[in-house]
Amino acid sequence: MTSSSVLDLAPVVPVVVLEDAADAVPLARALVAGGLPAIEVTLRTAAALDAIEAIAAEVPDAVVGAGTVISARNVSDTVAAGARFLVSPGWTDSLLDAMKASEVPFLPGVSTTSEVVALLERGVSEMKFFPAEAAGGTAYLKALSAPLPQARFCPTGGISLASAPTYLALPNVGCVGGSWMVPGDAVAAKDWARVERLAGEAAALRG
Repeated sequence: MTSSSVLDLAPVVPVVVLEDAADAVPLARALVAGGLPAIEVTLRTAAALDAIEAIAAEVPDAVVGAGTVISARNVSDTVAAGARFLVSPGWTDSLLDAMKASEVPFLPGVSTTSEVVALLERGVSEMKFFPAEAAGGTAYLKALSAPLPQARFCPTGGISLASAPTYLALPNVGCVGGSWMVPGDAVAAKDWARVERLAGEAAALRG
């Protein structure tokens, strides 16, 4: 799987924060059933690595990835746990080297034109645009598409069901990242039917 195929798996990549690893498998099954197989589990909680490992082992139709990857240690730990792609909020040379060496697809985060050009110079053309809404949103990405058409993005940060279609309509956007289909109250209540329904709405968004 190449990193471009991560962008093409589904129109939306759920960005998941899990406090309890026991919720990982039923949550992943609900997302997959709704049509969202690529799942980004963020490294924001102590349960994240166990959650990635559980999804990788028990939900074969899911393509589980790790988000908030900010160090070489994060790269090695998440790949060992079963992550099949990596997403970072930003990048440095050393982090990029570690992600490249992992041999799994990765989406390094950018928010400026210079960062995009620097990644293209390093042979990377698929990126996360973060924080999307705060960094200029669809207007910024549209402006990038003319001088840098070879760059493709997964915008993440502040995107909703209502705003996602305007991003997906852009030629340089492969998918968007978001958390609206995994609301905290639904996860806390273990309302997996609601998660599946919200995932289905998101999966139907291809612009």
